[in-house]
Amino acid sequence: MDKLLVVDGSNLLFQMFYGMPAKIVDARGKAIHGTLGFVGALLKIIRRIGPTHVVVVFDGECANPRREMDTDYKGNRPDYAQMDEADTPFSQLPDIYTALDYLGIRHRETTDCEADDWMAAYARRYGGEMDVVISSQDSDLFQLITERVHILRYRGEKTVLCDPAYLQEKLGITPAQYAAYKSLTGDASDNIKGVDKVGPKTAAALMNQFGDLETLLSHGSEIAKPSVRASVLQSGERIRKNYALIRLEGDREVPFGLEELEFQDSGLSTRQVMAFVLGKGALTK
Repeated sequence: MDKLLVVDGSNLLFQMFYGMPAKIVDARGKAIHGTLGFVGALLKIIRRIGPTHVVVVFDGECANPRREMDTDYKGNRPDYAQMDEADTPFSQLPDIYTALDYLGIRHRETTDCEADDWMAAYARRYGGEMDVVISSQDSDLFQLITERVHILRYRGEKTVLCDPAYLQEKLGITPAQYAAYKSLTGDASDNIKGVDKVGPKTAAALMNQFGDLETLLSHGSEIAKPSVRASVLQSGERIRKNYALIRLEGDREVPFGLEELEFQDSGLSTRQVMAFVLGKGALTK
């Protein structure tokens, strides 16, 4: 059975770059710990999922349409332009791209959107005809979950494959309600301010009561708790803007067609891939 694996490359790189227990350099003193962690994690993900098709997408250095809607969007992120490039995750991208090419895996950086938008587009386009697994720690992708689209959160032995039942158990909502739920709670990681008096439990209760965002906003006067009712009624514009920032429509063109993403695992080890990337240079700690 065909299965598409879509990997959030930027997310995995940051996870490995900052999560490796020690900085590792090659024989020439160049930092490679992010690349080493990325390759090792990717191979484990591939062997766990067993995909027939694979693509890795990265956020490119391009204008972000969501920043045009809200200048505060992701305004809390570090300014890597002020850092020495060797100290940033991006310094290891060339080696990662070499590794992906060696493994025969297609990859691409965005040019006019976020990687989330491409992941959503793959889910919407192919999720009806085949199983799709999106590997990312980004919880915004929960809204894409269906019976055939799952989100894999790679954490080594604690890796979780998230399906509709997972989201119901964890948050008490359906995937279709997730964008509205986050519009109410906000998202600190993206610098999106939520609604006062509305935490995760209250947001889930509101979704269960009203079903969707527009019903909630048009019937806000029916909210039982006075403080929550007042806060929601006063925050309609903010909630709608949050929803526009968080919602993934899946209407972007994908960078590769399915026929370009066919993949067969060669069985290469992390060490073999890294030896190729480094020209067989030795690894040192």
